[in-house]
Amino acid sequence: MKKISWILLLFLTIVTSAFSQDRITGHNFATRSEVIAQHGMACTSQPLATQVALDILKQGGNAIDAAIAANATIGLMEPTGNGLGGDIFAIVWDAKTKKLYGLNGSGRSPKSLTLDYFKENGYKKIPSHGPLPVSVPGCVDGWFELNKKFGTMKMKDILQPAINYARNGFPLTELIAYYWQGGARYLQRFPNFKEIYMPDGHALTKGEIFKNPYLANTLEKIAKGGRDAFYKGDIARIIDKFMHEQGGFLSYEDLASHHSEWVEPISVSYRGYDIWELPPNGQGTAALQMLNILEGYDISSMGFGSAEYIHYFTEAKKLAFEDRAKYYADPDFNEIPVKQLLSKDYAAKRRELIKPDRAGRSYPAGELEQGNTIYLTVADQWGNMVSLIQSNYRGMGSGMVPPKLGFILQDRGELFSLEEGHMNCYEPGKRPFHTIIPAFITKDGKPWISFGLMGGAMQPQGHTQIVVNLLDFGMNLQEAGDAPRISHGGSSQPTGEKMTDGGILHLESGIDYDTLRKLMSMGYKIQWMKGGYGGYQAIMWDEKNKVYFGASESRKDGQAAGY
Repeated sequence: MKKISWILLLFLTIVTSAFSQDRITGHNFATRSEVIAQHGMACTSQPLATQVALDILKQGGNAIDAAIAANATIGLMEPTGNGLGGDIFAIVWDAKTKKLYGLNGSGRSPKSLTLDYFKENGYKKIPSHGPLPVSVPGCVDGWFELNKKFGTMKMKDILQPAINYARNGFPLTELIAYYWQGGARYLQRFPNFKEIYMPDGHALTKGEIFKNPYLANTLEKIAKGGRDAFYKGDIARIIDKFMHEQGGFLSYEDLASHHSEWVEPISVSYRGYDIWELPPNGQGTAALQMLNILEGYDISSMGFGSAEYIHYFTEAKKLAFEDRAKYYADPDFNEIPVKQLLSKDYAAKRRELIKPDRAGRSYPAGELEQGNTIYLTVADQWGNMVSLIQSNYRGMGSGMVPPKLGFILQDRGELFSLEEGHMNCYEPGKRPFHTIIPAFITKDGKPWISFGLMGGAMQPQGHTQIVVNLLDFGMNLQEAGDAPRISHGGSSQPTGEKMTDGGILHLESGIDYDTLRKLMSMGYKIQWMKGGYGGYQAIMWDEKNKVYFGASESRKDGQAAGY
């Protein structure tokens, strides 16, 4: 009997150890330990693009050069989220001036398309695909602005790796193949799509080799002729002709007059750290508003994954997104009350609306005086760091594929409202509300973390969760990204839709059932969601040891690597 008891105890010990998943690297949801290197670090959603960035760094290029090279490569390899037809935003830490710089590389709406056109043709909202949601692609100009201000290498050398891959081909990764097939089912009805993205009549599958010689030719023209080759040369003329043939409005004049803008990043303090985003027309302000609201609670004592934390996080999101729906728009057309939105006093007033034991069904926006994306980050041996995000908006974009250029035009214009008087109402030559946002964290005026988390409305929610995971729950850089995520949908939108029933709460696997049951008793509608929790990359600078830490999204195909 005694022997049986010892055997049973040994069995229970083994079983308990197996289920507790004790591990050296920390939390059981962590996919791996952080990557650590001294001289440079690159974190992207495509391992081949990460290697391109490292190659540029090893050739003597800086973080900005490497980020552009990686972005050009991912534009080829992940057309499901980005490319030459999309927009770009970046936050750069410049080691020389010891300062952050912000780039807004978003394009404007066609000057010949008016609000009256939509009214006269019976549109209640701007279509998601086709010629009408197409706005000027800002990516290429953004590259050249970044290179001109901070780069050290010539653009022809920076773009060469992408040109080589486009010409010679590369094997498709599993996740991109999944999204590629989904996009092809819907977009193959548009002209020129099949020719490029469905070679041999089908969407590619995992491991198949994809070549895009048209894109290689386009990139070579840009490498040789500069940004004007795209906005004022044959490429612009081809886009103009194609769009008008398709009943669109984007013109040569719209492309020729495009320019990016350097902007001052905005920030709030959270637990002694400064969290940085870019100002509207992007939605980075929402992440900062959420953090301001959450700072009033003792989050760390609630515990990660607890019903209490998820409740306060979700309600803070609802409040911030009501302001997002009302106030975030192109600052060239509106006075955006960013300073008031980010004040601690305003956060305190908004916090008073949250009930500790009940989900809010609806919230008013504050009264003030007055679908996929790619993200990457690179750091170099001189201390420069860049946080860069680039997107087509809805996955592969509008479906408008100009002939023989090798890329799809974005459908960012879908995010305009058609409601007169709304800050984000459609106007000619206006930048739409934007979802893509890079982020940065500093401590005592020094760089700490360059990070981002892609995925539409998930982005400010994801940014907030990363900061909370790091600063309240004490997670390391990889754990902060691997931890199960919260995604709330159904808030009021910048396009005019209103939240009336509290929306839907999605909780990633890893949140225990007792927590779900408690949240449901508080009035939350909880649904299962496949994917949709974003994609994270991050680099952290360790000032004491003079090393970089890198982390890459476990939900993507990506890689963090350094040397």
